[in-house]
Amino acid sequence: MLLSETPKPTREVKAKRTAKNSVFLDLFQDKKNLLKLYQTLHPEEVHVTEDTLDIVTIDNVLTDNLYNDLGIMSGGNRLLLLLEAQSSWTVNILVRMLLYLAQTYHEYFERTEQSLYKSKKVKLPEPELYVIYTGNRGRKPDVLSLSKEFFNGACIDVEIKAKVMYESDEDNIINEYIVFCRVFNEQIEKHGMTQKAVTETIRICKDRNILKQYLSSKEVEVVTIMMSLFDDEQIMRTYAKDIANAAAEQAEENKAKKMAARMIKAGKMSLEDIADYTELSLDMVKELERQIMQPV
Repeated sequence: MLLSETPKPTREVKAKRTAKNSVFLDLFQDKKNLLKLYQTLHPEEVHVTEDTLDIVTIDNVLTDNLYNDLGIMSGGNRLLLLLEAQSSWTVNILVRMLLYLAQTYHEYFERTEQSLYKSKKVKLPEPELYVIYTGNRGRKPDVLSLSKEFFNGACIDVEIKAKVMYESDEDNIINEYIVFCRVFNEQIEKHGMTQKAVTETIRICKDRNILKQYLSSKEVEVVTIMMSLFDDEQIMRTYAKDIANAAAEQAEENKAKKMAARMIKAGKMSLEDIADYTELSLDMVKELERQIMQPV
């Protein structure tokens, strides 16, 4: 680098707005943590092991289709758990869960090669729906009901109910995750969406024995999955700007093509001069001439 050059400032790496969700997904990819989660929800199921649990999460990373946070199948076809981690309160999660459940059943029938169009009754896993809420509880309910929230408690033909789990005094992995999210929120208040907020969250949680084993064994990975060069809003702003620029450029090109077509029809300028005047490529001007002169 020349001495006269000024080093370009480096862009500050920001914490993802979806950092807590990213940790949730990564945390329970580990079968040991998945078993702890299941045992928290069903402590009476002492026979359940890591091998009897399967993740059946709907995962569409390349499209805008449905996806849910975590789906668990226990015993092959006995129990289905759909869990959603939410930091902001919305009853719309019930509608999303209805769609998740339908899609998960659809995939289950395909995986088990069951047909809905035959007379034989299909095997249907029993569903359990949970929302893990990491915000302040206030006077929020223990159970969310589709009929209550959307139809004033009317007896409707389709019902969805979801148990809501909040921060508590209980010592389990779900509560540890909620506390982790609370600590992260506190550090964001102090340090903004920065790497400092992430590293301080990990340090504090390890000191308080919150997800300590997970954070100690995967600290580098956890920092990585919680960080992003651009947050989601920045990505969308950049994408929208690119689309707008592309549309403007296309409009300018179309305008230049119309002008070039009129000049070609007038026959008073060479194709080279037309290309120079309209700032179109010579090849493009020649193609326009070919189209104009082509017999009808």
